[in-house]
Amino acid sequence: MFMAAIRTNFLTNRIFWLNFSFWFLFFAYKLYDFTNHMEMKVAIARIGLPMFFHIILSYTHYFFILPDLLRTKRVIRYFSRLIPAIAIIMFFQVLAENQVFNTIWPSDYFQSFSWSRFVSTLWDQMSFMIFTGMIKFAVDWFELENQKKELQNQKLNAELNYLKAQVNPHFLFNTLHNLNYLTQAKKDEASEVVIRLSNIMRYMIYDSSKSEVPVEKEVGYIKDYLNLEEIRLNNNFDIAFNTEIKNSGVMIAPLILIPFVENAFKHGISDNRPDSWIRMDLKVTAEELSFESINSVYNKKRVEEQSGFGLENLKQRLKLSYPDKFSLEVLDREMEYCVKLKVDLS
Repeated sequence: MFMAAIRTNFLTNRIFWLNFSFWFLFFAYKLYDFTNHMEMKVAIARIGLPMFFHIILSYTHYFFILPDLLRTKRVIRYFSRLIPAIAIIMFFQVLAENQVFNTIWPSDYFQSFSWSRFVSTLWDQMSFMIFTGMIKFAVDWFELENQKKELQNQKLNAELNYLKAQVNPHFLFNTLHNLNYLTQAKKDEASEVVIRLSNIMRYMIYDSSKSEVPVEKEVGYIKDYLNLEEIRLNNNFDIAFNTEIKNSGVMIAPLILIPFVENAFKHGISDNRPDSWIRMDLKVTAEELSFESINSVYNKKRVEEQSGFGLENLKQRLKLSYPDKFSLEVLDREMEYCVKLKVDLS
């Protein structure tokens, strides 16, 4: 059990080398200092013997006593284990020092156990134990922060995937509805509809699940969507989609523009209103994406009743994909509806 704990929590990471380096440097410096005043074997014994007991107490505390305190927060139980451990290890340290040091380096200091020796021994033991305990605190804190970040990323990815899953079926059902209408009313254009639909499906299935896609793919998706709507509505409206992409390598989150396009058609275009219109402008540089959509409003009450969920869904996706890096402005006027989106891509 003990060896398994060491392998799992200590030897398998860089903390081992941090601790090893500390003890090695301490021993090396002390050896260099002591050999200026005593023989090598005496210096090694004088440094190594106490250090052996320091190590025993430090890592008994590190592996078995301190983790219980961190887990249970029971301070009384912590000290009830720590104090006996210190007493037992100090007892054997004093016995060992009296036996070994009186043999190789006779001194009255190691023939008795005075108050000053007790304080000195306890001070050394506590100093090393506290230092290694601080390493434990630091390691656990970093591990906890990493776990929090990992859980947060998993939560954000799950939430983002959920929001995408809400978007995809919505577009799919609309497109299939359009296809059903077109294959019945305009059979000569059914082939083009199938091609456009396959492009849309390919994007939705293979690309929308990615965190980022080339901006040209999002533009291509929009153009296929516009083409299907033009066929369905018999081009009986005024539409303009202007793009200015200065950097073809720009990557963006998928399906962040389509909801604006769909809403523009839902609330701004009607077969019964030949004066319906939509105007969209997309500008993309390496640093920023700017999109503006303006459409006519033919049924103000319908817009107020149906608006909200789709926009809130999109806002949430933008918050997850571009936290603190986007601005969304909605201008709901009497005869037109305007949306302005800016995303910092730097």
